[in-house]
Amino acid sequence: MEKSRPYVILSAAISIDGKIATKTGDSKLSSKQDSIRLHKLRSKVDAILVGKNTVAIDDPLLTVRHTKGKNPIRIVLDSKGTLSEKSRILQTSDKIKTIIVVSKKITKSNNNKLSKFPVELIVTGERSVNIKSLLRKLSAKKIKTILVEGGGTINWEFIKQNIFDELIVTLSPFLIGGNNAISLVEGQGFDKISKSPNLRLKSVKRLKNHLVLHYVKV
Repeated sequence: MEKSRPYVILSAAISIDGKIATKTGDSKLSSKQDSIRLHKLRSKVDAILVGKNTVAIDDPLLTVRHTKGKNPIRIVLDSKGTLSEKSRILQTSDKIKTIIVVSKKITKSNNNKLSKFPVELIVTGERSVNIKSLLRKLSAKKIKTILVEGGGTINWEFIKQNIFDELIVTLSPFLIGGNNAISLVEGQGFDKISKSPNLRLKSVKRLKNHLVLHYVKV
């Protein structure tokens, strides 16, 4: 792990065929038991990171529920600053520390919109968010652990750039199918298996019909 960045954990629930949501965006793959496990994990990290698509589709709070513990700092990657003012993330930003990460491509009107809320704005990257630069900035803010609960596009960026340390996937007993359903990892993908990060299976935990697979990067 590079010392210039926080420890990064990628987390997702997937169907047996590797999808994290249906073509309509339905992503209710977790069980109650798995939700409790996830919220315990959230309570142990410094920050939780998602992309703007996750906020637009799921409108999550990204807080700790189902268990006791502190709420992590919420980080949203939103290159052009298009988050809806009605999103629960922005509406609760006065209660939970929230960082919105934008690129230099953000419009003045979107910048003004976000500036109305008590969020911290970080600008990095020309046309899209520069994740490596962002992680250095977050490290400087004493953020040591980040849980990435993004979609397939965000996951691909972290995997492509090899800037993650653990991967925790919950294998759910569903088959979704569909060319337009979102996979765990989207983007261009690797053209050779040899380019994939090398992972070691650390543990397997059964939660009734769900399996929690915990990998660490070798």
